[in-house]
Amino acid sequence: MKKQVLVSVDRGETRVALLESTEGGDKRQKGGRGRGGRPRAGRAGEGYRVAELYFERRSNRSIVGNVYKGRVDNVLPGLEAAFVDIGLEKNGFLHVDELRLPGVKIARRGHGGSDAPKITDLIKPGDELVVQVTKDPLKTKGARLTMDLTIAGRYLVYAPKGEGVGVSKKIDDQERNRLRKEVKGLELHGGGAIVRTASRGAVREDFERELPYLFKLHEVLEQRAGEMQGPCMVFQEADLSVRVVRDIFSAEFERAIVDDPQQVQRLRSFFTRTAPELVDKVELWEESDPLFHAFDVESVIDGLISRRVDLPSGGYLMIDYAEALTVIDVNSGSFTGKGKQARLEDTITRTNLEAAEAVVNELRLRDIGGIIVIDFIDMARARNQREVLKTLRAKLAEDRTKTFTAEISKLGLVEMTRQNVTEGAREVITRACPICDGDGVIKSEETLAIEFERELREHASRAPEKAKAFLVRMHPAVVTEFTGLGAKVLHALEEATGRYFVFEGSERLPLDEFEIVMEGSIEAVQERAIPFQEGEEVLVQIVEPHMYNVDDAVAKVGGYVVSVMGGGRFVGEKKLVRIERAGRTSANAVLVGADALPPAGEGDADGEGDRPKRRRRRGGRGRRRSGDAPEATGTSAEDEGDAAAVEAGEGERTARDVVAPEPAEPDAAAAGEEEAPAVEAATDADGGDEPEAPSGTEGEDVVSSSVRRRTRGGRRSAASRAKRAAATDADETTAEPISSE
Repeated sequence: MKKQVLVSVDRGETRVALLESTEGGDKRQKGGRGRGGRPRAGRAGEGYRVAELYFERRSNRSIVGNVYKGRVDNVLPGLEAAFVDIGLEKNGFLHVDELRLPGVKIARRGHGGSDAPKITDLIKPGDELVVQVTKDPLKTKGARLTMDLTIAGRYLVYAPKGEGVGVSKKIDDQERNRLRKEVKGLELHGGGAIVRTASRGAVREDFERELPYLFKLHEVLEQRAGEMQGPCMVFQEADLSVRVVRDIFSAEFERAIVDDPQQVQRLRSFFTRTAPELVDKVELWEESDPLFHAFDVESVIDGLISRRVDLPSGGYLMIDYAEALTVIDVNSGSFTGKGKQARLEDTITRTNLEAAEAVVNELRLRDIGGIIVIDFIDMARARNQREVLKTLRAKLAEDRTKTFTAEISKLGLVEMTRQNVTEGAREVITRACPICDGDGVIKSEETLAIEFERELREHASRAPEKAKAFLVRMHPAVVTEFTGLGAKVLHALEEATGRYFVFEGSERLPLDEFEIVMEGSIEAVQERAIPFQEGEEVLVQIVEPHMYNVDDAVAKVGGYVVSVMGGGRFVGEKKLVRIERAGRTSANAVLVGADALPPAGEGDADGEGDRPKRRRRRGGRGRRRSGDAPEATGTSAEDEGDAAAVEAGEGERTARDVVAPEPAEPDAAAAGEEEAPAVEAATDADGGDEPEAPSGTEGEDVVSSSVRRRTRGGRRSAASRAKRAAATDADETTAEPISSE
């Protein structure tokens, strides 16, 4: 199988792609890609597909292979392990099996018997050890460490504290026997070595040329470890491009294409010392198109985020990541078999065979490690199960990462493990969603409205008697739950509390937060909250037809609904309107200027004209006697007139491109504020004849400290709130280590 390596170097990161030939130009790889599908490299890489991807950020470089001089921080006999401070944020984990001490023979776990030495007898807190990282820190875990140091070269891995010479098990038996003869009798200075998989075809001269280079690196490493005081790094592994090319570049590789001249020079310099025959295979990309675009690698990177991966015949995979394992589900999708004689068992078997190949491709592309469970479609015949498992293991043989696969269980599941060394490409290029924190679901608007209603009732019960009204700010989608359907929820809240509520929509707030921005007299809250006054002319964006009258339309300003009489023919346009009536949740308006309709006859300010007048319900909201709490059971004429407009806009987001005058601010002296902040257009409820303020509270209101709530994850920190506020405001107005290179 022919292979190519692409290396793209940017300011912030280095990316490496391994391409493999499709062996005869598999037609499935041609053209574009399905949802989550994997295209082959196009144009410049015709006949190749992207097999593996590696990312290394300047700010988050892999430390696997680095050697540190660390200090033992804690020894835990119950875990038979120690935690070692190597100068990183988290201590490294060193198991007793990984200890290598002069004159001490460590028995492997399960083979030592009761007389095996305890870790507390071997090391103690404060001891300095020279250790090497074998596994990067992952999530909450620190780096995995070993004292069995190794130095990797082109053909050999030199182990100064090892014994004998081993040959990679990835090499076939015949080639392994030949390589054993080639390395027999090599002088290793009392250490050991491993012949790498990339050594296929190598001869003794190749090994003899590389050994002095490895001996020199080890000599410098020991010298620096003796001179430096821990915790510190004494040896740094090569960067990503050198590391990948060193580990996988062999005779079957056609070329390595690099888009950075300095990186080309580094690779050529490395091969000059280790494998001169490969120097000419390193090429500089000098075309105008970016390297990864020319080979269509960018679209493959985009597909790493998708959970779904399509199969050639119409089936698909669903990949789900959990803390302890990764689950891959196989589905038949639209594939129902071929031909009239197609049988269910054959359809299932073909889907599973395609899935077995695709699963291994995804494991390599995404660098998925740990426990992996594959849920194949149940097959009735044992022969078909064996065929699927054989295909899976054959594809896994192409994977350089160590794997172990169990048999297919009675439930059709295959359990396997894959060595987990790095975070993987998906974790490098993504982060958890800030809304759901990676859970994938959030509470619905209805759930949040019920929770907010409960907290508003509690807040109203503790508020001072003079606080007759509250201005509440929350996301418009949650406001709609209070003000929709005739504002039934709002009226029930007011009836239960005996207080008056006005809601203000703000897109900047997350769904699960609300603020009480003002509390005081009814008049002061109304003056602050209602964005328009009767007679004002406002330029609005008409967003949708009216639900009950096709001639009318609905505009929205910050979630506040404006019913525009005769605006049905202007949906999607900006028009100048005059506010005829403004209430808590909505307003009625008419077009002005050339777009205005001729008089529609006698009618009220709702613009009802010749339409049947809505009957005013008795007991509706009217002027109340001084000191009476506002009733919540009645519905005013304006409530009924505006209910349709509210319902027409229910569940919609705010139209943000509306030009509207600044809402009236309350008298600062009366409100007791230095300056009333600008208020977004309100999505409130009710209107009509507003009630008078109870006696003793006229012109008087109390501004509460902002009550802020988050239903998930507890309260936000002050720094987090400051960061969010800054973003909202913008929207709205050690010693130098040696290197193995």
